[in-house]
Amino acid sequence: MEVYLDNSATTRCFDEVAQLMTKIMCEDYGNPSSMHHKGVEAEHYLRYAGETLAKILKVNEKEILFTSGGTESDNIALIGTAMANHRTGRHLITTQIEHPAIMQTMRYLEDQGFRVTYLPVDKQGRISLDDLEKAIEKDTILVSIMHTNNEIGTLEPIAQAGELIKRINPKTAFHVDAVQGFGKFRIYPSRMKIDLLSVSAHKIHGPKGVGFLYKNDKLKISPIMYGGGQQKGMRSGTENVPGIAGLARAAELIYENLDEDMARLYDLRKLFVDGVSGMEDVKVNGCTGEESAAHIVSLSVRGIRSEVLLHALEERGIYVSAGSACSSNKPQTSATLKAIGVEKDLLDSTIRFSFSIFTTEEEIQYTLQALYDIIPALRRYTRH
Repeated sequence: MEVYLDNSATTRCFDEVAQLMTKIMCEDYGNPSSMHHKGVEAEHYLRYAGETLAKILKVNEKEILFTSGGTESDNIALIGTAMANHRTGRHLITTQIEHPAIMQTMRYLEDQGFRVTYLPVDKQGRISLDDLEKAIEKDTILVSIMHTNNEIGTLEPIAQAGELIKRINPKTAFHVDAVQGFGKFRIYPSRMKIDLLSVSAHKIHGPKGVGFLYKNDKLKISPIMYGGGQQKGMRSGTENVPGIAGLARAAELIYENLDEDMARLYDLRKLFVDGVSGMEDVKVNGCTGEESAAHIVSLSVRGIRSEVLLHALEERGIYVSAGSACSSNKPQTSATLKAIGVEKDLLDSTIRFSFSIFTTEEEIQYTLQALYDIIPALRRYTRH
């Protein structure tokens, strides 16, 4: 039996999305900048994708900027905003548990002379709104807070943070990395006071190498790529038409039965968490219930290194991740786990299970049984 539980790393593409992309690559393959029929045909796919995503977010089509994925969207949001507004201020705010695409970009901006405040989080991985309020200054030009943590699934108080930021300093831009949240929650940037929102297609059963950035049309931001002036000069380069069309179709499909799908996933998550809670020296990290995303569970298993448990599960046909698979495949200590106070001896003994709408109860039960079999056996082995 094969059980894929690494959906926060990437998801299986919807069949319909793959078929659409194949059609575009083999039949409707024109360059959207070309003036002939093939070009117009390709440009139609871009326009439809923009309209589709704008409708889901309840924003304007012109506020959708297509990118190569979450990392580029984050880079454009942070660097573009910082460079366009550096005369207004040089202070930025983020959290201690952001994805490397945010953390490394913030480090780069520090090298460019910007000041960055890294907000701490509690043991569940949530920021304090009081801490956020105290951190905002007159020269704060950008706050970046992730919607859903990619390692432990904790949800941040995005709507409350947006209200707070705009009340204290209306000129401060609010960026949200929603790579793990889009497709699992209804996110409305205007209502939540979000100026910039990063999304990646391959987390919602779309293709790899494509995503988008929602950008409030009133926000001043500089491009970080230059060339042919595509997308109104904001992101030059020939658009990835098959990928963009696939992204839009995946978004349509993922939001089609969102409430029912998420309710079922929360049930599966509860079944899984209840199952592992009875295991000796096994700890669930982060929030439980609906304070966490339905699709992510982080487990620390005392006495067993994460890579050992990962490969033992793999031998049973179960695929999981040792923390986050988004930075590299090189072993490294998780900043998120350290920030939430996970014990030192558990930092290298944590694995992430992440579900999708294709995950079944049978797969969860199979995985629980595998854990009940594997963990005691590995512990006996490590004691000798």
